[in-house]
Amino acid sequence: MKYSRILAASLVTAALGTGAVAQSDEVKVIGVSIPAATHGWAGGMNFHAQATVERLEKVYPQLDFVLATASDPGKQVNDIEDMMATRNIDALVVLPFESDPLTPPVQAVADSGAWVTVVDRGLSVEGIEDLYVAGDNPGFGKVSGEYMASKMPEGGDIVVFRGIPTTIDNERVDAFTAAIEGSGINVLDMEHGNWNRDDSFNVMQDFLSKYDKIDAVWASDDDMAIGVLAAIEAAGRDDIQFVLGGAGMKEMILRTAEGDPMIPANVTYPPSMIATAIELTAVGLTSNAPVSGTFVIGSVLVTPENAKSFYYPDSPF
Repeated sequence: MKYSRILAASLVTAALGTGAVAQSDEVKVIGVSIPAATHGWAGGMNFHAQATVERLEKVYPQLDFVLATASDPGKQVNDIEDMMATRNIDALVVLPFESDPLTPPVQAVADSGAWVTVVDRGLSVEGIEDLYVAGDNPGFGKVSGEYMASKMPEGGDIVVFRGIPTTIDNERVDAFTAAIEGSGINVLDMEHGNWNRDDSFNVMQDFLSKYDKIDAVWASDDDMAIGVLAAIEAAGRDDIQFVLGGAGMKEMILRTAEGDPMIPANVTYPPSMIATAIELTAVGLTSNAPVSGTFVIGSVLVTPENAKSFYYPDSPF
């Protein structure tokens, strides 16, 4: 919360206008490199990134933005290298597709003297970035695990879906595992669904063929939960009591609000964090406001009692 207050004050300063904004005629370039809209959360993140860039280009005439989306890690590496070579970027806002392959090119940006803001998925080497903006990934796993334990007081057998191999996936799973320790919950199997509906559908089909009885599923993501639910329905299985996703997709929040027993809860992880990252980077380049450090957005348990507070019908996600 300390960082949140400092950075919020910085945003207020930027909104009011600063001396640095008024006095500088030098155009600085901010590169924004993010994954393409390969799933719902990423679609929401792309929406917020584009809207923020368009808005800030009007607010800051001395800033130029380069936004690139990538459908795989190799494309994202090329995008960043191109930003360095052809645009001579002064800052980079990057949400890594995967941690390991993106660490060297982002390190090269930092070594050039440019500002680096990393969003959501951390790099595999610590200390490269000047600013890190993310949801509370250990908190996301902890809240999810605590809910599963409370929902299954007698224990039971579950399967677990992991996302794309990244540091945040490790943080989530480690915290979830710690939260269910001693609860009587047994993890039958754990596989990567890659935050993808189709991949998760296929993985869940495999789980259903391997295990005659599964009490619940920690899908850990709403796109993966949709694939899981489709596989359960296709198989005609009625042993699964519920599926816990996450990230707050509006369709899933609505199902929770309406009391759907298969989707009794959700855990927030807002894609709009990319907007926060871009905004703070712009503040850092145009003022003396301190914006370095870590900005963590907490994860909240969504239940039928509070779900309407997290339902945004006009949102793309």
